[in-house]
Amino acid sequence: MASRNQNRPPRSPNAKKEGLGGIPFDKRRKVETQGTGRRQAFSAVNKQDVTMNSDVGSIEECGKVEFTKDEVLALLSERAKAGKFDTKAKIEQMTDIIKRLKICVKWFQQADETHVQEKESLRVSLESAEQKYNHKELEARTKEEELHATISNLKENVVSLHEKLAKEESCKQDAIECHRREKESRVAAEKVQASLGEELYKVKEEKMAAKQKVTSLEDMYKRLQEYNTSLQQYNSKLQTDLETVRAALTRAEKEKSSILENLSTLRGHSKSLQDQLASSRVLQDDAIKQKDSLLLEVTNLRNELQQVRDDRDRQVVQSQKLAEEIGKYQENVGKSSQELDILIAKSGSLEETCSLQKERINMLEQQLAIASERQKMADASVSLTRTEFEEQKHLLCELQDRLADMEHQLCEAELLRKKLHNTILELKGNIRVFCRVRPLLPDDGGRHEATVIAYPTSTEARGRGVDLVQSGNKHPFTFDKVFNHEASQEEVFFEISQLVQSALDGYKVCIFAYGQTGSGKTYTMMGRPETPEQKGLIPRSLEQIFQASQSLGAQGWKYKMQVSMLEIYNETIRDLLSTNRTTSMELVRADSGTSGKQYTITHDVNGHTHVSDLTIFDVCSIGKISSLLQQAAQSRSVGKTQMNEQSSRSHFVFTMRISGVNESTEQQVQGVLNLIDLAGSERLSKSGATGDRLKETQAINKSLSALSDVIFALAKKEDHVPFRNSKLTYLLQPCLGGDSKTLMFVNISPDPSSAGESLCSLRFAARVNACEIGIPRRQTSTKLLDSRLSYG
Repeated sequence: MASRNQNRPPRSPNAKKEGLGGIPFDKRRKVETQGTGRRQAFSAVNKQDVTMNSDVGSIEECGKVEFTKDEVLALLSERAKAGKFDTKAKIEQMTDIIKRLKICVKWFQQADETHVQEKESLRVSLESAEQKYNHKELEARTKEEELHATISNLKENVVSLHEKLAKEESCKQDAIECHRREKESRVAAEKVQASLGEELYKVKEEKMAAKQKVTSLEDMYKRLQEYNTSLQQYNSKLQTDLETVRAALTRAEKEKSSILENLSTLRGHSKSLQDQLASSRVLQDDAIKQKDSLLLEVTNLRNELQQVRDDRDRQVVQSQKLAEEIGKYQENVGKSSQELDILIAKSGSLEETCSLQKERINMLEQQLAIASERQKMADASVSLTRTEFEEQKHLLCELQDRLADMEHQLCEAELLRKKLHNTILELKGNIRVFCRVRPLLPDDGGRHEATVIAYPTSTEARGRGVDLVQSGNKHPFTFDKVFNHEASQEEVFFEISQLVQSALDGYKVCIFAYGQTGSGKTYTMMGRPETPEQKGLIPRSLEQIFQASQSLGAQGWKYKMQVSMLEIYNETIRDLLSTNRTTSMELVRADSGTSGKQYTITHDVNGHTHVSDLTIFDVCSIGKISSLLQQAAQSRSVGKTQMNEQSSRSHFVFTMRISGVNESTEQQVQGVLNLIDLAGSERLSKSGATGDRLKETQAINKSLSALSDVIFALAKKEDHVPFRNSKLTYLLQPCLGGDSKTLMFVNISPDPSSAGESLCSLRFAARVNACEIGIPRRQTSTKLLDSRLSYG
């Protein structure tokens, strides 16, 4: 077996490829899978051979001998054929087999090296093909840009021609209008022809003038002919431009054919690459992977070539469009030449009408005389009209001045009325009540129903009255001020600005908002502080106090201000400015009946209210108070009900204590400003409250009921007023019991579904407005007077 393989003449690589080419594809795949399994055996033999001495003769024979598939299979399946106990013969046979296996392994290694070299040559050829493609693509882009520039120039030429055509159309319209006017004048001239015999001499002179006009028309005709010649020249120029464009298109077609030839060569080259990759796939898995990558690159190249074809097609379409535009332009040029012929014919008709100009001139002179007489009459009437206009203008200025004076007097009278009304209320000791109606919201159920809120228009009730219609019955109410749904936050604050100023003067001031859930109480009191136009009463009041205190500093006044904020939740006082407790923990404690810190309300002999262990901050700027208000808003208890997405579930009380000292006059003042946002009154059936919300609603209604009992007792002047029935009424005792300037905002909703709640709120507000709580006193003292009294 060994002698037969050694004596066989060497096989060339081409002969091996031809032998493999004759094998069917399915059998070739089997040979590949078998060769893959054998490669591992050859690698193992090769590793064993590293430790052994290499044979020089076998290495020299490796370069001359090639192996076929059958030979490799026979070599791998060959076994020693010596006798069972003939060890020497077995060793010689195994040695011979091992030598031939080494030669086969070496031959496979050389084949691998040749495949690597072929792979590198394929990569170099692909790079060169890509460079050629990039170069061709750059040339195609350059040609495309040149074509675009040519198309843009042609479009500009077409636009200029359209402009010239429009000018010619305007000239044609002017000529037609002139011809129409001349025809009308000819008809009028025929009527008066009989009376023109005696003025024959004048007509002859006019005939000479008409001849001169004919001469001018002839000159115009010559100019039109010259213009037609220029148009023809321009048309020939456009024809030459069209020829150049066609030549450019021809060049583009030639370049396209060259690109197609390059594509065909690239395709043939890619086919040869595919054949080489198919032959190398039989030998090694790495060659298979390389072939796949090459196929992928060829596919990408085909895609790019397809893109080049698409670009070429688009360029062809653009060239066709350009040719169509040029054809349209030629049609337009033909039309313009036809119109020029029509104008020439019309100029001939105008020459015929020149003979009738003498009749028209006479008629025009008569009309001129009549028009001059009419102008004289019109000048006289204009002078009279101008005189009357000046008189009316002077009268109007006088009336405007009188109207401005009356408006100024009306404003002053309104301010005086407000001051007198406030003075009367202070002397009577009544609680002032303002009513505010919020606008309809998109979520309101009765948006498309008839409105239930009306405002009387009589002089005595305007701005102070409001009517509520329920079930066809009209319920009129009158308060100190009524704000409709269009009133802004600034307008509302303007009405209470003097009341806020009283806190700096040493008075106790209390402003609280009452109404059902969702009627706009929190918006009235707080608003949206981040938006200047929508700030509520609390931010605006604080801004006014700080501004007024700074202006009074020039008079020697120095103020110290302290702020506290609390809420009454489920009849439990919660400190909103405390930093050493968790809101959720206090809510649980309040609901369960246990509390970590107890707050006690006390009233001293001077009528001041104190809450034990309440956090109090000294403030000196509006920025500090704004941060405290934001902290309190985040700590306040809110919840969702069917009537409001974020409903206030507690009574919010803001208190500012103001202490002022004037060192020059040795005068002291102590004022208090209480701003209260009450929780909303609501019916359990309408709010849909359950669980914790049910307990909150019951506590809110209980405290508001206690407030109503206190108001009724004050209105009836009873000896005992039940202030202690609720934490809310006990906290408001100084405000409701006298010695304070108190204002209540009643907020109502215009939603027809809330008419019942709105009626209850308005009735309660009317009772509050009838309560007399006493004349407020100013908290002042003088150091000098106090020292004299103590000394005496």
